[in-house]
Amino acid sequence: MWISPELAETVATIVDEGSFEQAAKRLRISPSAVSQRLRTLESQLGRVLIIRSRPIRATTDGATVVRLARQYAAVAHEAGVSLGLERQERMHVPIAVNADSLATWLLPALEAVTREHDVTFELLREDEARTATLLESGSALAAITSERRPIAGCSVTALGFTEYIAVATPAFVARWFPNGITRDALAAAPAIEFDRSDDVQSNWLRALGVDPALAPRHYVPASEDYAAAVRLSMGWGMLPPAQAQASLERGTLTRIGGHDVREPLYWQQWNIDSSVLLAIREQVVSHARAALAA
Repeated sequence: MWISPELAETVATIVDEGSFEQAAKRLRISPSAVSQRLRTLESQLGRVLIIRSRPIRATTDGATVVRLARQYAAVAHEAGVSLGLERQERMHVPIAVNADSLATWLLPALEAVTREHDVTFELLREDEARTATLLESGSALAAITSERRPIAGCSVTALGFTEYIAVATPAFVARWFPNGITRDALAAAPAIEFDRSDDVQSNWLRALGVDPALAPRHYVPASEDYAAAVRLSMGWGMLPPAQAQASLERGTLTRIGGHDVREPLYWQQWNIDSSVLLAIREQVVSHARAALAA
């Protein structure tokens, strides 16, 4: 069955904007027209595409239509470039990213793309173990992920490994580890985690024979704020060397031992013949490999 690009775009816009009213503003039509387009497509497909909740969510079938809308938009943009059309929609690329990549090397890669292509980015921040779900649902055209298995319809490129080292301030070490970094001390010392799905600290503790459930923890869900919390002696944490190196050299942070943690990262994107997506992948791979190999 043929799905009109206009109707698919309407479904994607409802999901992106979170309401019929905001979707109407973006599409420059009335909210009733948005509702009518949605009803038309749902009737054609015999499927419910949108769950009318707060916030609005796509059903599994709706996510498929959203993916189709992203692909329509990318192909239409590429056709406009090939035809040399001066007036066309700027390509909008949502990318699912993890916080540490965003805080360290990703933005320079995307800035390099904007020098050559008329594109805007929407960065959807999520844990690298969950970014692939945003790609799968159609919320993103590409993702930085720890998932090596390709999402159906996507290509995978290895980026390298994010390394994490366990660090704390000398004052924190003096307070919580006066007799050294023992299992009992680690079970009592506060750790800092990004959020409740962050398992980097827990994996490090397990490797040292410590039950992570015993350790108290703070949750600080932003990369720079996380690093700041460690530097303020709120707890110990796992930082990428790039974020920790300057403080280690100044002596305001110190390594507390244990094995470094290495987490693989991959770039996944939809298999669409697009010069913009190709340029994004080239810049992301180049910047990631340079940063992660440093």
